[in-house]
Amino acid sequence: MQDSFDITTLIFIVLAIFVAWRLRSVLGQKTGSETPPFDPLARRGQPETAAADRDNVVRLPNTADEKTAAAVVPPTERWKGIAEPGTPIALGLDQIARSEPSFDARVFLEGASAAYEMIVLSFARGDRKSLTDLLSKDVYEGFDKAITERDRKGEKVETTFVSIDKAEIKNVEVQGNNAQIVVHFLSKLITATRDASGAVIDGSPDTVVDVTDAWTFARTLGSRDPNWQLVATEAGQ
Repeated sequence: MQDSFDITTLIFIVLAIFVAWRLRSVLGQKTGSETPPFDPLARRGQPETAAADRDNVVRLPNTADEKTAAAVVPPTERWKGIAEPGTPIALGLDQIARSEPSFDARVFLEGASAAYEMIVLSFARGDRKSLTDLLSKDVYEGFDKAITERDRKGEKVETTFVSIDKAEIKNVEVQGNNAQIVVHFLSKLITATRDASGAVIDGSPDTVVDVTDAWTFARTLGSRDPNWQLVATEAGQ
């Protein structure tokens, strides 16, 4: 009985060693130099220390590694759903793509929409720090003055973002390396302004309102800085 047990145990040990060897040969082993898992939210082409200081970004992927992938999209399909071929908007987007072949208009619109919501809410809160990277100098100064005046009066703005119903590129201009894209936003907000005593002096804390804005974003093409900054705002268009 003891001999039978020993033989059976030995057989299982040999089988276990064989299975382990096969797994090792198929899957390999870690050497410490493997490529880390892909993170779709990681910033490309920026050191980690800089990324920590750039939380507010409307990103435009523009690294050389992405150029080949972008080039395989047929020109007639590239702006499908964004602009009709041959229109001024499509031609303007083509100009941007010639400087930065990885430009993706849909990614841009997603980033612009995120920036739109962040800017609206940050302005309502008086959060200047969050506005700094997203606004051009001139626009920031205008926002800063409005926040300062509001604080002087003791007024508070309460804003709830309900939705962005539409974000659409309405104009594209490229002059040299400077690109500007006008985006029309249709959104729903709940917003109210209270005076120092807490009384509502503008808007309503209980009413959803439709808001239409035309915002212009600009960027220097070819720049290593991926930010598109807000350079102009226009309401009710």
